[in-house]
Amino acid sequence: MEKILVTSALIYANGPLHIGHVAGAYLPADIFVRFHRLIRSNIIFVSGTDEHGAPVSIKAEKEGMTPRELVNFYHDQIEQSFDGLNIQFDNFSGTARKYHHEISQKFFLSLLDKGYVVQKSSQQFYCEHDKRYLADRYVEGVCPFCQADGARGDQCDSCGKLINSIELIEPKCKICGNTPVIKETNHWYLELPKFENMLKEWLNTKSYWKDNVLNFIMGWLNEGLRERAITRDIDWGIPVPLPEAEGKVLYVWFDAPIGYISSTVEWAEKIGFPDRWKDYWFDPDCKLIHFIGKDNIPFHALIWPSVLMEQNEPYILPHDIPANEYLNIAGSKVSTSRNYAIWVDEYLKYFDGELLRYVLAANAPESKDADFTWQDFQARINNELANILGNLANRVFTFTKKSFDGKISRPETLSETSKIAFDEAQVLIDEIESCYKNYRVRKTTSLLMDIARIGNRYFDERAPWKAVKTDKDHAVETLYICLELLRKITIVMTPILPSKMKQLREMMNLNEKFSWQNIAQETLEYQIGVVAPLFQKITDEQIEEQLKLLESDQDKEVILEHKPEIEYDDFMKLEMRIVKILKAEKVKKSKKLLKLQVKIGSETREIVSGISQYYAPEDLIGKKVLMLINLKPRNIMGISSQGMILAAADDNNNLTLLTPMADIDDGSEVS
Repeated sequence: MEKILVTSALIYANGPLHIGHVAGAYLPADIFVRFHRLIRSNIIFVSGTDEHGAPVSIKAEKEGMTPRELVNFYHDQIEQSFDGLNIQFDNFSGTARKYHHEISQKFFLSLLDKGYVVQKSSQQFYCEHDKRYLADRYVEGVCPFCQADGARGDQCDSCGKLINSIELIEPKCKICGNTPVIKETNHWYLELPKFENMLKEWLNTKSYWKDNVLNFIMGWLNEGLRERAITRDIDWGIPVPLPEAEGKVLYVWFDAPIGYISSTVEWAEKIGFPDRWKDYWFDPDCKLIHFIGKDNIPFHALIWPSVLMEQNEPYILPHDIPANEYLNIAGSKVSTSRNYAIWVDEYLKYFDGELLRYVLAANAPESKDADFTWQDFQARINNELANILGNLANRVFTFTKKSFDGKISRPETLSETSKIAFDEAQVLIDEIESCYKNYRVRKTTSLLMDIARIGNRYFDERAPWKAVKTDKDHAVETLYICLELLRKITIVMTPILPSKMKQLREMMNLNEKFSWQNIAQETLEYQIGVVAPLFQKITDEQIEEQLKLLESDQDKEVILEHKPEIEYDDFMKLEMRIVKILKAEKVKKSKKLLKLQVKIGSETREIVSGISQYYAPEDLIGKKVLMLINLKPRNIMGISSQGMILAAADDNNNLTLLTPMADIDDGSEVS
């Protein structure tokens, strides 16, 4: 029997659950676990809320709450949302708990004792206005790698690279908006370069990983790893267990994945076998599988394995990390700051959670970003669940009750047509089994619906409503085959629609426990019970309501976060002039940077600008734009950038260069 430990990324307890979270890390894991329970694997599923770190502290400050009050509130809300979607964990914990603190501190000390953690003085941003050191997410700026704005002090979401916060361009304190200064402070660092050879050797065994994960992480590793701070200056977190580290806590990137272990420990305590967790974490034959979104790949595939490798106890390393891409909404990225999201707790006020399970599974972002629209939601529910599966069940049950008092027995012999229908279904079931094992829920959903299509086609071809008048045996055989196909569907579709398949089985009086092995075991007699519609069609009015709600959330008054006021003399220090672009070319090894040569009167300069995804180089030649020309030169990708082209970006990250309305000489000053 296969032993598997499944985890889903710990979600920050600083806001509600949205469908992007569900599609990326939680629904795929729940489907995988439910399938493995059907094939009788020894499997447990743990997760929880990530309750430390700057995102929690920042939100708590904004809400006027303590961090503890905030995480308790959102932990409960998130757990209720998971319940509404029928996503069932063996244990759903949180990182602000006793078990987690003790294990995290133990992990830190183990790495320290083995020489993988060193203390040293370092430079860190300090906000003189707020009188505090700024942890990574308390500072934002322009990414030093791809030039994207809004990069955090720990990672850039645009290019995915880890960042040393003091490398940020144009850094700003997220609390007050002021520019922080750099001060010396003492911290402890994980020496990741020491793990490079071990990681390469380990990753060379992972040829079965998804391409989007393995290619991404090998690129990182080949560039070379850098040491990473393992402690931080912040009030909310796990205290560093050293007397000389008073006032410092463990970095959230370090303690968060340890939450998988502490959640398993908590599970073992709850079931009354406190040491049972070791049967999974210490068993080399147990497969540890992390379901995450692509933004978490570096932490789970490089840093977390490094931490596990050098513990005093024999922890297993990840067997697989089937990371998913992003789910967009109607072509735009989810934006929690703009309230552009479909929140699960709000969704559940209008629709059954299982409908969302189906649509997200059918459109899973497994190898590339996917797009959710309310129109597609309606089409899939109406055209697939209702018109194909629901229609098959309804017509078979109705005709069985009408013509045979709801009772159908297996014929002694089956026609060739019936055998072909069974064979076609079995081919699909075999492929579905492979898809479940390989995390391909999108393909699985399509194949499942094909079984129902076989049933509908078979029913139509044999026309039992006609045959019953002259050949009842023919009609009985037709209904029996359709009932058998429905029975098979109730098993193979259970991982995706557990409640709906239970309801379908109850209508067929199939109340016994079942497993994947039961698929081939025919039921000799059916007695149809109380029948009710499986799926209600979604109306145009319902969809229109959701579209208006999404639009109204967007149209709510947005309170802009203004930067601190400056003196007039400060503004007068800025020299902004109209420049003419003479040359433009892409920067090698960069997807977003362009190198521009610009003319400012009689002077020419070179600058680097992160606009490659918005403008083709040839379209820029001759264009006149606004430029800040007295910005201190900065080395970007080996090029000295002597100024900054100015542009405006909207909430959808669409960028437009600022150009003069009339033709004006280059070199003209803006005042």
